Amino acid sequence: MTFRITFLGTGGGRHTTMFQLRSTGGMIVEHDGGNLHIDPGPGALTQMHKIHYDPALTSSVIVSHCHPDHYSDAESVIEGMTYGGWRKRGSVYGSETVIKGSGGLGPCISPYHLRLAEKYGAFEAGDVLDVDGLRTDILKAKHSDSTNVGFTFHTKHGKVSYVSDTEFTEEIAEQYIGSRVLLLPVTTPRGNRINYHLCTEDAVEFERIVRPELAVFIHLGVAILRKGAEKEAEFVRDSTGVRTIAARDRMVLDVGDEITVSDAACYDDDWIPPSSI
Repeated sequence: MTFRITFLGTGGGRHTTMFQLRSTGGMIVEHDGGNLHIDPGPGALTQMHKIHYDPALTSSVIVSHCHPDHYSDAESVIEGMTYGGWRKRGSVYGSETVIKGSGGLGPCISPYHLRLAEKYGAFEAGDVLDVDGLRTDILKAKHSDSTNVGFTFHTKHGKVSYVSDTEFTEEIAEQYIGSRVLLLPVTTPRGNRINYHLCTEDAVEFERIVRPELAVFIHLGVAILRKGAEKEAEFVRDSTGVRTIAARDRMVLDVGDEITVSDAACYDDDWIPPSSI
């Protein structure tokens, strides 16, 4: 089985989220041990319906930090995972602000919804999780939610890493050396650096340090969408020699012996998954 990522949303930041210029639904990771939903923000439920994904197939939910574009649909996703709350199952993990609340942020998942899962807990940088048999390293980030983290997933086909929202530092980038695939939240284009996020110039430096086989731009803000995320990714590719692409909503990334990119089938109908009845 390949390690498959379906991007339910490729947008990020306040304005992209408010106007849903791109969905902000996070991603579903399908692996040998189960299905993991990461950062189910606004749009997750709609996109799952469009691709006919049954939420009861989800076995774990991870929320990196307590900002709405990363968590707003999380409680509904948990309800889907637990058959509307009727069956205690699955796992829920999040940073301190997500699970407990800290510094005026959160918690963003209610105690009721946490108790629907068989297992839940908070993580911090330096932890190593077993997520349905998938080793997941929890890594440092530098963000306005100081509890935010990044992730490296140890798959049968190499390391796949999701950086999550962060400023660039060499120390942060060096954590991801050895990653075969690097999911980079590039929020702004060249000449438009903002605090706590990556811009195109940061992506160049990040990729020069990590040297992945493939880098994928996600968490696209309104400024980079206006300028052209694909053009910004091409600039980074030409600057680093690393294959670099800008993700699309409902894009599917398969990591096996080869790395392939395709689009999920998209429907517009009144489909209801059998598990929800």
